[in-house]
Amino acid sequence: MDVLTDNFSLYGKGFLGTVELTVYASLLALVLGFLMAAFRVAPVGSFRVFGTVWVTILRNTPLTLLFFAVLLGLPRFGIVLPFQLFAVLALGCYTSAFICEVLRSGINTIPKGQGEAARSLGMSFGQSLGSVVLPQAFRSVIPPIGSTLIALAKNSAIAGAFSVTELLGTYKTLNELGYSIIWTFVWIAVGYLIITLSISALFNVLEKRLGVAR
Repeated sequence: MDVLTDNFSLYGKGFLGTVELTVYASLLALVLGFLMAAFRVAPVGSFRVFGTVWVTILRNTPLTLLFFAVLLGLPRFGIVLPFQLFAVLALGCYTSAFICEVLRSGINTIPKGQGEAARSLGMSFGQSLGSVVLPQAFRSVIPPIGSTLIALAKNSAIAGAFSVTELLGTYKTLNELGYSIIWTFVWIAVGYLIITLSISALFNVLEKRLGVAR
């Protein structure tokens, strides 16, 4: 317990850093994921191509490489932002590709008649997708979206290697202070467990309230 009690503020700072990264990156991933899913099923060919390229590149790029590209590459083009914001961009964009594919699988479960009925009522493609198709698709894919965001929370540990304050990075300071590396990682694991269980609980509630009965 000494590792935790003696360094509670350090753990707390790292824990809050990971929570912030997870929340902001999750919001970005959900927004981009919904947008790319709409592009993937759009009737406009250029939109479908853009969505396909986005998903293909990001799903097949190692996250660490993406961090290097964002945190070290963008400043070369004059884009200078706080490292935490760069980390949010990297995590959010990377995860959006997986959110997109989860949503697209949900869209494919919606009968085509739903969209055709919406269009027969005079709705545009955007209106039918946003008001009829996507809400139903989201209800059917709540569990896998939750799992994807849990993976995002764990992936945020990579940000510590790029001078971003997060939970895993606390081990460096504690190791230099001579604390037991085993207990250092035990409390780090507990912190990640709290975050992932909280996300799981949130999506369990959403599934019970909004999910499709099976």
